[in-house]
Amino acid sequence: MIDFNYENDFKLQNETDIAAWITNVITTEQRLLGEINYIFCDDEYLLKLNVEFLNHDTYTDIISFDYTLGNTVSGDIFISVDRVQDNSKKFNTTFNDEMLRVLVHGILHYCGYKDKTDEEKLVMRKKENFYINTFLTN
Repeated sequence: MIDFNYENDFKLQNETDIAAWITNVITTEQRLLGEINYIFCDDEYLLKLNVEFLNHDTYTDIISFDYTLGNTVSGDIFISVDRVQDNSKKFNTTFNDEMLRVLVHGILHYCGYKDKTDEEKLVMRKKENFYINTFLTN
């Protein structure tokens, strides 16, 4: 089950399509869907979580809490809509494309992909691009 929760005024326009897409990503990665909660918030909300749980006093676009057991993908994914907006400008892309990237990024972590090394980041970015393209071409 995929749930979308909002701690600010933002609202996804296409929750049903996004949920189907994320489910397809999980299935394609040969995993099972457990419970995924997306929580959309602002910078200050996510900064508090970043300080409290990760001891990082910096803004970030996403924090994910992974509850995956075996092949069943579950977790809470907090997304700062403010950071997504700023990053879309910084990376010269649309807000919607950047939001798709962040949405799938957390799921890919739950599927076992890392992004600490340059090589891992390259693999992660290729996977993100592949899945974003599958969403945009449907």
